[in-house]
Amino acid sequence: MSRFVLMTVGKTHSGKTTFARSLERELPNAVVIDQDHHAGFLAAYYKPLLPQQHSNALKHAITQTIVEYAIAETDKHVLLCNSNLDYSARKRLLDPFHAHGFSSILVYFDLPSHLLHERVAASGRSAALGIEVSFDDVLDRQEARYDNGEWTAPGRDETHARFVIDDPAQTGHVKQRILRIIQASADNHPS
Repeated sequence: MSRFVLMTVGKTHSGKTTFARSLERELPNAVVIDQDHHAGFLAAYYKPLLPQQHSNALKHAITQTIVEYAIAETDKHVLLCNSNLDYSARKRLLDPFHAHGFSSILVYFDLPSHLLHERVAASGRSAALGIEVSFDDVLDRQEARYDNGEWTAPGRDETHARFVIDDPAQTGHVKQRILRIIQASADNHPS
């Protein structure tokens, strides 16, 4: 069976986790790996271990362990639903999957800034992720890193298939196209 890794890329409140969870419900044999859950776990149970200065080292180590386990010990498709805005971080996450024969799909959520700010304002999302800043601050920082060129939009050469969602109305269509790609691969490579 061909296995897939799907990575969502986008700023906070762009719909990455909602998209991945929706895809997981329709895609047999898939698992969502969400660093926000790892951050919440650390904040709830291991707060004394978290550094005073904002560092994601422990969260990333937990994610890496789960990714390694999913690759080596399961036959699941993996859906990574985090911001993944930095090229080198995306590459570090995808390389082990590629080394183990996974095909990769990247979904870039490039929604307008005003829509993201509206979503942040209307959101009831918990800030229990172990961060001491608001989602508005997170969004402002993410936008600044794009504006100064520190982060760039994902390129076509990063993955086997890439989709860009710049309007929420495109989400269902993109999801169906991804399901067709994975189904076609399964039809061509039965277990």
